[in-house]
Amino acid sequence: MAKILKTKPQLVMKDGKPNAIIIDIKDYRQLLERLEDKEDIADLEKIRNAKPSVRKLNDFLTDHNNGL
Repeated sequence: MAKILKTKPQLVMKDGKPNAIIIDIKDYRQLLERLEDKEDIADLEKIRNAKPSVRKLNDFLTDHNNGL
C-alpha cells in the first residue's frame, strides 16, 4: 500500500495534551477521497445484499406524479 501522507503531520498541543493535527491539504483531500470511497463500497455492499423490490411502472408513475 502506498504511503498516504506525503509530509509529516504537525501535532498541536493545548494544556500539554494533543489537540489537533496539521497535515498538507493534498494529503487531507486524499484522505477524504479514500474515506468517501470506503463509504461508497459499504453502501454498494448493502445494496447488493438487500432483497430487490419490484413495482409496476404504472404504480410508480402514479405515486411520482401525485407528489408534484
